[in-house]
Parts: sequence; structure tokens; C-alpha cells
Amino acid sequence: VYQSQTTLVSKLEALQCHFTWDLDTSRSKLFRCRERFEDFFTEDGHSWLGHIYNLRGFMEYKLGFTEEAQSFFNKSTEAFCQIRNADEGPWLVVNYGNLAWLHHHLGDPAESEAYLTKVDALMNEYQYPSQDELHPEIYAEKAWTFIRFSTDKMLLAADYFQRAIRMQLVMVEWHTYHVKGLMFASKHSSTGLGADILEKMRIAKEQDPENLYFAVHYLEHCAKKGEIIKDEACKLAREVLRNPISSYSGIKPLLRVYRNYVSVDEAIDLAEEVLKNHPDERYLMKCAALCYKWKIFFSDSPQKQSMVDRAISLHEEVISLYPHSSLGKKIDLANIYSKSTNGKVKAKQIYQELLKSDLDQAGKQMLYNNYAKYLNFQGQDRTSSLRYHMKAAEIPQQSIFREKSIKVLKNIRDKGKDRMCREIQTFLENLQEP
Repeated sequence: VYQSQTTLVSKLEALQCHFTWDLDTSRSKLFRCRERFEDFFTEDGHSWLGHIYNLRGFMEYKLGFTEEAQSFFNKSTEAFCQIRNADEGPWLVVNYGNLAWLHHHLGDPAESEAYLTKVDALMNEYQYPSQDELHPEIYAEKAWTFIRFSTDKMLLAADYFQRAIRMQLVMVEWHTYHVKGLMFASKHSSTGLGADILEKMRIAKEQDPENLYFAVHYLEHCAKKGEIIKDEACKLAREVLRNPISSYSGIKPLLRVYRNYVSVDEAIDLAEEVLKNHPDERYLMKCAALCYKWKIFFSDSPQKQSMVDRAISLHEEVISLYPHSSLGKKIDLANIYSKSTNGKVKAKQIYQELLKSDLDQAGKQMLYNNYAKYLNFQGQDRTSSLRYHMKAAEIPQQSIFREKSIKVLKNIRDKGKDRMCREIQTFLENLQEP
């Protein structure tokens, strides 16, 4: 006899899985993340493959694609068994929890209960170290999910990885991701990277020598400390190019290292070389588009029309290949047009279309901040520019774009010369914190 609905739901709510982790599942975010995840490396043997499929299954379910969700959850089960070289183990607790929830939502209580029973059996066999702690495998998967899906939970993710490592030292990739969590968290903080993180990065790199993505990040931070890294960057580039291409391969952070510490022209050459070898890889088109954007935006001298044309065609291609996550690329395209001799009208047209589009709060902040800069520098309309900085700032959501707009407004207020100073002062005083 099936358990009562109430008992079943309370058991489901007590599970540790994606359905109970309070993840932000707005449709716009889910579509963006889904496109990003499609660029992940999914070869057999990838140490995070089970986690990737679990999160993808959850996203597909939330988007309403239940068959795809079931397929990804099943792939997750297979991947874990292959990677851990065992049919069962505590690493399946989250996966079985997801399947229990999925079958509950599909109206199949018997199957849901079957997975609940499997979870109970695993929990009993692999006892937690203590009642108030999760199993290290669960900490690790929860931490990985937060790093990949919830930028506001980076420090919590790093803490979970630390707990997992404390209980189970043997997983090299947990150490690497723990440091990656600290690294990402520092990116979003005003204090920047602490010296101890750099040392942790060095140790993680030595422990996980196959992880070129991490090696590139470590090299970048060495360069920030003043080390000359050009030869090392070129050597690393050859290694990265020998591996299968994905957003895990390290190509994008490597191009950033080239831009900052070698030259932007060599970054473009490298991107074009990789693209020539893999012409159908959309992720590489995205990376190449980024390099041309750097060249056009951060160069003091005007660019040849051929350079601008290549940047435009790459951006248009990327926008068509990433329909749900290309707001930034559309803004970049408008700004590239605004810097070309005959593209001013087109730039204005793109911005007008974006202003009419249906965006979430984070998207609006990004658009308003960028449009404000465009109005100031290209449109020569300072008053409208400040109004759009105010529109970006008044959306009560923490983001780099909000911070930038508030900084501009404070600078104008502090100089005290603009006719809008008093209005800006009142606006800033009444500004709500997120």
C-alpha cells in the first residue's frame, strides 16, 4: 500500500537533492544555463559528469521537458557508476532523490517510493559521520551545483567542499573545486584574492596536473603578481589545443591571459587558429568574438574596416547560436557598430529593440548600465545617460552593473558641477539596498 500523500511529500522534502536546494529557477536563467551547459565537455570518464547530468536533468524538468529530465537523471546514474567503478554508493543519494521527486511529479507514487527506499538503504549503509553533517559526497555535489548555478552562494560552496575534504581526503577534484569556489567568490568581492588563495591554487594545480582550465587560472594570478608568463602561456596554449574543445578546456581564460599579458593580436591569432581547426564549434566562435571585441573596445586607434566586419559577423553568428544567452553579445554588437564609420544608425536600432524586449531584472541592469555609457560617449546625451544609470541602480539586485552605475552617480554628485547633482543626491539617499 502506498504511503499517504502527506507522508510521501514530507519524505521528499527531507531529501538532499536539486529539488530541495532552493535554486533560482527563473525561466530566463534556466535557458541561459542550459546553453552554457551544452558547451560542457561530456566525454566518458569526466569526473563531474554525473553532477553535470543531474543538474541538467533538474533544469530540463523545471523548463517542462520531463522526458529529457528523466534521460539526464538516468545518464547521471550511469556516469556515477562508471566513474566510481561501482553499481551503488553514497554518490547516488542526490541522483535517486531527484528521481524520487521526478516520479512524484509525474504522478507515479510507487516509483517515487522505490527511489526513496533506495535513498534510505544508501543512507543506512553509508552512515554520516554525525547526525548534523551531510555525507561528503552530498556536500561535494551540493557545492559543485552552487558554483555552477548560483554565483551568490560561492562562499557557501567553498565551505561545503572544505567539509567534504575534511571527511574524505582522497578526491583530488574536490580540492581543485574548493579552491575554484574561493577564487570565484573573491572575483565577486571588493577585497580581491588573498595571498593564501594563491598558495592554495599552487597546491591544487600540483595535485591536479591534468586540469588545464585550472592551470590557466593559476598562471593568470601569477601574472597579476608581476611574474613574466609569456613563454608559459604559449606552452600551455599548445597543451590546451591538444585536448577536446569545451568550456572546461581552458581556452577562454587562456585568451584572456594572452590579451592581458602577451598581446590582443596574438589572442586573435590563437582564437582564429583554433576556430580554423574546429569550424563548427559554437563555443570557439564565442571566444573569437570576445577577442575581436577586446581589440575594438580597448584600442586607442581606430580599427580597419575588415577588423570591424569580422567582429560584426562573429557576433551575429554567436547571437544566432545562443538565442537565450546572448544579451551581452547584442550589447557588444551595438557598441561595435557605434564605433564603425557607417554603423551609428544600426547601433541605435539594436539598443532601441533591446529596450523594448522582455528582460529579467539582471538583464535590465546590464542593459541600462551599458546604454547609459553608450548615451554618454556615443550619443553625447549626458542627462539621458545619468537617467539610465539611475534606472540600473534602482533595481534592488546586487550586480557589477548596479555597482558601476552607482559609482558613476556618486562621482557626479561629489564633483558637484552637474545640474542634476541635487536630484542625484536625493536619489542616492533613497536608494534601497538589495
